Amino acid sequence: MFKDSKIPYIELLPLIILSFILYKLISNIGPLTKTISPVIGTFIWAFCIAYILNPVMGYIEKKFKLSRVWSLVITYAMFIGIIILIITIVTPKVAKSVSDLVSSIPDYRDTAQDWIERNSKKFGLYDKDNGNLEQKSKEIMENISKYITKGLNTILSKAVGFTFSFVKGIFIIIISVYILKDKEKFKKNLTRLTYALFDREKAGRLLNAFSETNAIFSKYILGKSLDSLIIGILCFIGLKILKIEFAPLLGIIVGITNMIPYFGPFLGMVPSFIITLFYSPIKALWVIIYIFLLQQFDGWYLGPKILGNHVGLSPFWVIVAILIGQRVYGVLGMFLGVPVAATIKVFINKLIDSRLEEKGIEV
Repeated sequence: MFKDSKIPYIELLPLIILSFILYKLISNIGPLTKTISPVIGTFIWAFCIAYILNPVMGYIEKKFKLSRVWSLVITYAMFIGIIILIITIVTPKVAKSVSDLVSSIPDYRDTAQDWIERNSKKFGLYDKDNGNLEQKSKEIMENISKYITKGLNTILSKAVGFTFSFVKGIFIIIISVYILKDKEKFKKNLTRLTYALFDREKAGRLLNAFSETNAIFSKYILGKSLDSLIIGILCFIGLKILKIEFAPLLGIIVGITNMIPYFGPFLGMVPSFIITLFYSPIKALWVIIYIFLLQQFDGWYLGPKILGNHVGLSPFWVIVAILIGQRVYGVLGMFLGVPVAATIKVFINKLIDSRLEEKGIEV
């Protein structure tokens, strides 16, 4: 599905980028922000939802030869169904896992500390005279438990905040429906505006650049999302089979962090290992082994199968893009840095080829 370039993709990327730029500019103005920023944020989210769901709607529309209205109905029925499934089934299980983990942290901390001290004595690492190792182990476990508790409480507060934003979410979905319904009008108006502002040749090049950028972003975002969803589900199933506690929570952590290339697998592996380490060092080792094997499966088979090689960046530039993206936009920047860098590379290559052709140089 993701490799088929014939699937119609909505030409909304320039509007999304413009919206982000306007949002950043307005956020620095001052009091005006309090009124305008929420409105802009609502439209940005609506554009993002429309952008993600457009290939699904286009596929349904083309595959089953349905009208736009019925394609929208089916697409949003699936989308809302997934949201309801997450709210009614997944979220309560994850919330319970988080709550149980927070309440059990003191016991897990003591168990892990006892295990460290017991095994350190076996290997002659325990200093009974000054108790340095004992003190250090206590400090380490207390710091780890403190950071985990803080992180889990943040997750719960975000979840509660999301629940209170339910009404806003309804407006966002409604706006995204109208965007998809009239996407041809948006495309037509954007084309007319481009040709009105630039001469024919420049306008054609600009629209072609929009199309190529859209293809890179849409395939990457959709492909990486599907890939991470599958990895998250496989992680949950595998951890359940291994009888690991908090499997739903760990599966979500691994699935979400998998969205970030290269660094994502490690970002998901470390907290999963630490959480399991609290109650069973042996099971923590199994968690590391399983997630490592799962990430190898993703890197060598599943990822290339879904994503292909359309990004076209070497590992070096992927890492550079992730680091710069993290610096600019945090976690979101780590995810979007790769398609942004791939887009820049396409434009630079076109510029270089054009200049070399003008000079009659072949390299």
